[in-house]
Amino acid sequence: MNLSQRAVEIQASPIRKLMPYSINAKKRGIHVYQLNIGQPDIETPQEMIDVYRNYDEKVLAYGPSQGLDLYRKALVRYYKKHQIELNEDEIIVTTAGSEAIIFAMMVTCNPGDEIIVPEPFYTNYNGFATMAGVKIVPLTTYAETGFALPEKDKIEAVITDKTRAIMICNPGNPTGTVYTRQQMEMLAELVKKHNLYLITDEVYREFVYEGDPAVSALSIKGIEDRVLMCDSISKRYSACGARIGCIVSRNKDIMSAILKFAQARLCPPTIDQLAAAACVDLPAEYTANILAEYDKRRNIVYEELQKIDGIVCVKPGGAFYINAKLPIEDAEDFIIWMLENFHIDNETIMAAPAEGFYATPGLGRNELRLAYVLNENDLVKAMNIFRKGLEEYIKTH
Repeated sequence: MNLSQRAVEIQASPIRKLMPYSINAKKRGIHVYQLNIGQPDIETPQEMIDVYRNYDEKVLAYGPSQGLDLYRKALVRYYKKHQIELNEDEIIVTTAGSEAIIFAMMVTCNPGDEIIVPEPFYTNYNGFATMAGVKIVPLTTYAETGFALPEKDKIEAVITDKTRAIMICNPGNPTGTVYTRQQMEMLAELVKKHNLYLITDEVYREFVYEGDPAVSALSIKGIEDRVLMCDSISKRYSACGARIGCIVSRNKDIMSAILKFAQARLCPPTIDQLAAAACVDLPAEYTANILAEYDKRRNIVYEELQKIDGIVCVKPGGAFYINAKLPIEDAEDFIIWMLENFHIDNETIMAAPAEGFYATPGLGRNELRLAYVLNENDLVKAMNIFRKGLEEYIKTH
């Protein structure tokens, strides 16, 4: 029996593919600092936990396909805090940000159509595109420039008659790059000129460390009917297991079509929506404290990387990742070697090889994504192990 073509082609996660090596290291008694996955160690707000503990309905019933009215109204308040004016009919709650992105691809593209995405990009975009029958056309960005967007003419050069959308993550995963208003307005000019959609992944909105806040595509004038914004609570509330996201658009036809996709999967999780709603009105100091904590972690990782000869790494402005180019040929081989052969006091590290964040074959082979999601003490130890391990690897390879 043969598998479907999409089953054969879908990419394995580069974030998780080396987990067997990590598991084996742990079986040998090695403690592994997990810098490979964006799982925050910040405590989930108690307000959210209390909803789970206190839920007392006798039946856990289906909810509306577009999400609970209570939660969508709460999201209207949330976005207003970020100077984004919406009404609840412009929001559909999804099963995490992942479903929002799949819906965005499926509603804008026919099988075989193209979406332009700056690379490196969140690796699961590849999987979502395969599921939707969409081709991702990479727009290469470079470590040397902090993964800044290319000039307008370079973006325009990859637009074809099959292009249906440009998709960005702002702030970026895996790069931490924050796009400026000028860059966002340049993208707006392109989508208007070429009759395209702009799909934005704004999951890391809260995580910007310098300058102005991240610019939402929803705030750009003149493209209101072209923007599909995808979001999630996973990072802002340290609630990756809750699996609640949303897709937002002011285009009524788009939202009517997405609702049919939402009806096909019935409804998003009920209790998790109630838990997410409980967090919308958290005080501003909640976000400020988390941002200050991650900023300290960002500085630890960046400063340790700067001690390494030959490293290429511009300090990122957002999210909680650093994508660094290393003075070696094969970052995946280095991480496997670390897990199998190198430890200090029975401790080692794991990071995500960046090749899997690129669509262009061969790119990113000497790059790593480091997620600074550990507490300061652990992060200091982890980065010391990383630096010394890399020095030893270079000597022996």
